Amino acid sequence: MYDIGVECVDGSVDPGTNLLVVGPPMTGKRDLAFDILADGCRNGEGGIVVSTKDSARKVQQAFDERDPDATLGIVDCVSRQQGMEEEPETDLVRLASSPNDLTGIGIEFSELLQLFYSQRGIERNRMMMYSLSTLLMYSDLQTVFRFLHVSTGRVQSADGLGLFLVDETAHDEQTMSTIKQLFDGVIEVREADSGRECRVSGVE
Repeated sequence: MYDIGVECVDGSVDPGTNLLVVGPPMTGKRDLAFDILADGCRNGEGGIVVSTKDSARKVQQAFDERDPDATLGIVDCVSRQQGMEEEPETDLVRLASSPNDLTGIGIEFSELLQLFYSQRGIERNRMMMYSLSTLLMYSDLQTVFRFLHVSTGRVQSADGLGLFLVDETAHDEQTMSTIKQLFDGVIEVREADSGRECRVSGVE
C-alpha cells in the first residue's frame, strides 16, 4: 500500500493506483501533489515529475524545499519550446520538445520509470503529471485520452502511484467525464476559510 498522509488527505491506496487531482487555479494542487511525492521519497521511494508548466530547474527547487535528498526524475516539457536556458539532460532530467510531443513525453517517462525500477532497484515509485490542462491546449481530447491511457497503464503495471493534475474550470463537463474514466480515484481541491480543503474518493 502507498500511504498518503499529508495535509487534508489521509489514507492509503493499492500499488498501481492512479489518482486525478482536480480543482480551480491557485488552490494548491501542485503543492499537494509535491507533498505526496516527497512523503514517499523520504521513505526511500522514487519520484517522477512530468511538467508541462515549469522547467526542470523550478521543479527541482520546489522539491528541494521538501526533500533535498530525494531521488527525483523530471521530464521537462517547456524549456526547449520556450527557448529557455536548458539544463543538460542527465539520467534523471529529460527534455521533451514541447507539451505537444506526447510520444516523446511518454518515452521519457517510461525510461525514467524503467531506470528507477530496473537499474536502481527502486520498486516503489510515485509520479505526478501537471498539468493535463496544458496537454489539452495543444492536443485534442481523443489524443490526450490515448496518451493518458498508456501513461496510467504504465503506472499500474509498475505498481506505482500516479497523480495527474487538471484545472477543471478550463474544461467542459464532457471532457472531465471522459478523463475521469481513466482514474481509480479523485482528489478535489478547494479554497476554504480555513485554507486548502480536499474531498477524496478512491482513497481508503
